[in-house]
Amino acid sequence: MLEASLARANAALAARDLFFETLRGQIARMRRMQFGVSSEKLTREIAQLELALEKLETESAVPEIGAALSDTPGRPAPVRALPDHLPREEVVHEPASGACTRPDCGGALRRLGQDAHEMLDVLPVHWRVVRNVRPKYSCRTCDRIVQAAAPVKAVARGKATFATLAHVVVSKFDHHLPLYRQSEMVAAQGLDIDPHGRKP
Repeated sequence: MLEASLARANAALAARDLFFETLRGQIARMRRMQFGVSSEKLTREIAQLELALEKLETESAVPEIGAALSDTPGRPAPVRALPDHLPREEVVHEPASGACTRPDCGGALRRLGQDAHEMLDVLPVHWRVVRNVRPKYSCRTCDRIVQAAAPVKAVARGKATFATLAHVVVSKFDHHLPLYRQSEMVAAQGLDIDPHGRKP
């Protein structure tokens, strides 16, 4: 198997060398014909052929033995494991019925083991509304009203949380997403946000 792929690689190299020699011969013949009425045209053709020859020679400097050896059957390259710090969600795919699928059997199944593989999944940006509720209480003895202090807002009279503003700033300056494009992405999820800040 290895000898056959080596023979194919040697044959490909020999064919390429023959092609190069043919091109060199054409260039030499054109140089001999150069002194004539259409010498400018021949000069351009010679220059083009020389450039093509140089390009082919530089491409052939990289060995193609790896391509010849890739035809041989072998083990597939191992797949890298996904990072451990990512959260895992396990989805168990049980058979449709708890009985044997052979029509004439129908016996109960027992577990032998399992096959498992991991896939990388992404959750798109998940928008939510945080409703801050501050209940009011009154004292039964002195009738004083007690209420928790309002949470600090990122922008006075604004509806964006600190996390929302951080997301917008990181998307704009680190991920190079302009505000109009961010507003289009948010609009695709059903929100209407003005990129100029005139409305929520």
